[in-house]
Amino acid sequence: MPRYALKVEYHGAPFAGWQRQKDQPSVQGAIEDALRRIDPDHPGIAAAGRTDAGVHATAQVAHCDLARSWDPFRLSEAVNYHLKPLPVAITAAAEVAPDWHARFSAIRRDYTFRLIARRAPLVHEKGLAWQVRHPLALVPMQEGARHLVGHHDFTTFRSTLCQAASPLKTLDRLDIEESAVPGGRLFTFRLSARSFLHNQVRSFVGTLERVGAGAWAPRDVATALAAGDRAACGPVSPPEGLYLTGVGYPGDPFADAQQSQAEAKL
Repeated sequence: MPRYALKVEYHGAPFAGWQRQKDQPSVQGAIEDALRRIDPDHPGIAAAGRTDAGVHATAQVAHCDLARSWDPFRLSEAVNYHLKPLPVAITAAAEVAPDWHARFSAIRRDYTFRLIARRAPLVHEKGLAWQVRHPLALVPMQEGARHLVGHHDFTTFRSTLCQAASPLKTLDRLDIEESAVPGGRLFTFRLSARSFLHNQVRSFVGTLERVGAGAWAPRDVATALAAGDRAACGPVSPPEGLYLTGVGYPGDPFADAQQSQAEAKL
């Protein structure tokens, strides 16, 4: 059976998360239902990572095995047709080796979190960013974030429901940028690591928001990290500001596919 990698974009609001669930809508379930419209015996898909309810993606990656060979562009077009009107789209597809795995072949995950500080209610950004109604200071948040980069025991910043075998992880990047939006300020958090613990990114952002608000000092982040205690974590941010924005592999499976598919659409 030929194997295909799929790059997936979705709005997380209508779903109970990525993972297939018996009685609730999921992104995985939506894609599998669409694939079974073109391949009734399709066994299911595997993804680079699971996202929680309300979390978005611009570049999730999954793989599927199909009964026959497909032109990758035609495959993405067929699946997208059957995904309508759900807010899910296959933005690229590529045939990969039979042993290639969306999760186990990955060497990096990239996440972005968008936080908007302004008094007025969000209109166009509603559901796409976390809004706070008080000012935030960028530099203290950046100082606090530096304590989290590197190899650490992240017990403080993982959910009690996390199923990872170890809390030891290496955070390669946690950058925070500030820009203007109408009536307020946008704070963009960009994070990269080989893998993340459950709720790790949202725990980081919720804690750093407290630093930006002045409720915590930057050095309090280091104290919380060293505590190795979930109770030492700051509030966990809501899911709507979080996006899975990239998955890295030793070789980009979509390098050729994206160019040819872009040309086919023009």
